[in-house]
Amino acid sequence: MGVSSCGKSTVGALLAERTGLPFRDGDDMHPAANVTKMAAGHALTDADRKPWLESIGEYLAHAEDGAVVGCSALKRSYRDIIRAAAPDTVFIHLAGSYDLLKARMSRREGHFMPVSLLDSQFDTLEQLEDDEAGITLDVVASPAQLAEEASEFLRG
Repeated sequence: MGVSSCGKSTVGALLAERTGLPFRDGDDMHPAANVTKMAAGHALTDADRKPWLESIGEYLAHAEDGAVVGCSALKRSYRDIIRAAAPDTVFIHLAGSYDLLKARMSRREGHFMPVSLLDSQFDTLEQLEDDEAGITLDVVASPAQLAEEASEFLRG
């Protein structure tokens, strides 16, 4: 989980490889209307996100041996929607500074999410709470190192 450009897709794929679990990019699970809205520079509302989050929860609930999904899951209430379907979900929060992630996002090509929406993501972001299964990792580390730390956490 995390804001745009934190490395969810890259680290998620590496984590899936390390754990032998399938990887699914949450961006690919968005309804077309959500992608169109974000591409036009408009932040999604909670109502826009709800069906998407429910589909992620259902996907995880039906992944018998587990799965890795790269998904923003910015608010506690969003994570609760996922956990309603898949209560054993563990969140790996890839966290970084605004300046670092804005720089990464500015260099990214071919993605529907414009840099202008990073502010709204940081405004929306709620840190993992003590009663939520998960860990927060600093994205100054390499993707390989982050995947290894996440894998160790999941094994522990």
